[in-house]
Amino acid sequence: MPIEPTPGAARAPRADARRNRDRVLEAAAEVVAEQGTQASLRDVARRAEVGLGTLYRHFPTRDALLEALLHRRFELLAERADALAAAGPPERALADWLYEFTLGAAAYHGLPATLMATLSDLESPLHAACLAMRQAGGRLLEAAQGTGDIRPDVAAVDLFALVNALGWIADQAPSLAERREHLFGLVMDGLRPRE
Repeated sequence: MPIEPTPGAARAPRADARRNRDRVLEAAAEVVAEQGTQASLRDVARRAEVGLGTLYRHFPTRDALLEALLHRRFELLAERADALAAAGPPERALADWLYEFTLGAAAYHGLPATLMATLSDLESPLHAACLAMRQAGGRLLEAAQGTGDIRPDVAAVDLFALVNALGWIADQAPSLAERREHLFGLVMDGLRPRE
């Protein structure tokens, strides 16, 4: 006698649906690496060898697809903030975390602009995914402000905008990418209290 599913219980996705989702994510990673965050979703579906409808069934929006690609990266940055906070002085923890953030923001062409757009789009799946990462950075900021190493008038959103701007500069003018460390140092100098 077959076992009836419990009403309201979530069914595990079918094996073929899981394979299709995995293929879409694998293809998306390649296509977004080549074309940037505004990559053609049609190209993603074509490379994954699935129909556009299948792609949209798994990822109803571009942001949902990007969130799936970037989710683990954001989680790792949040975890990294906690590890840095436990390991050293607050200003050093903040500086190290921010530098790692800038490197990550350069992962895909267009990512800095996409991340900035999520700040005001509360409905975006990327907004929610970025939130824990931004909050982790905010805790590092507060700790560094608590020791007097960072100006008290700097808000977490200011910090996020500044370091994201560094990623955007390198994204828009690759010739400046080699100046990333110098530019980062200038940002950090601006965050310190004035004497």
